[in-house]
Amino acid sequence: MPSWPPSSAPSNSPKASCVALAFIGLGSNLGDRAAALQFAVDAFRETKGVESVRCSTFYETTPVGPVPQGDFLNAVAAVETSLSPVTLLTLGQSIEQHAGRKRDIHWGPRTLDVDLLAYDRLKLSTKALTLPHPEAYHRAFVLAPWAELAPNFLLNGKAVAEWLAEVGNQGIRKFDCG
Repeated sequence: MPSWPPSSAPSNSPKASCVALAFIGLGSNLGDRAAALQFAVDAFRETKGVESVRCSTFYETTPVGPVPQGDFLNAVAAVETSLSPVTLLTLGQSIEQHAGRKRDIHWGPRTLDVDLLAYDRLKLSTKALTLPHPEAYHRAFVLAPWAELAPNFLLNGKAVAEWLAEVGNQGIRKFDCG
């Protein structure tokens, strides 16, 4: 993986008056998947305005969508940050690009996928960003790692662990990094 931060990393927004708790979904199914996820975690840790990063266990998952491709590794990171949601989204996209992400095929294979899942309890719907992430409720590969970090975090009035119990395992499995 390349080094971080690149000279093209997004500039930090002014510090907010308080630190927010954000949850970020990570995924990879090309190349060294574990290294790609670790690269993203390390990149967030090394960014000004990010106070702390905790990462879940890695999970191996079958891809979602119509494109045939290899299995994903997925994780969720809990990030305490003074960055705004939009700046955090831009940072995630910059990390993806720096890891070699290309957006050629919708739901296609990728070296790294970084999704902002939630930012505190903020509800937001813009062209660029919807919070909480509109698909998080339905995907065990998001909910299982998220439940490790914050099982009682509320999404639309229901705890992450409750959403996970509702959707079931969906064939995800913990990944042994060896």
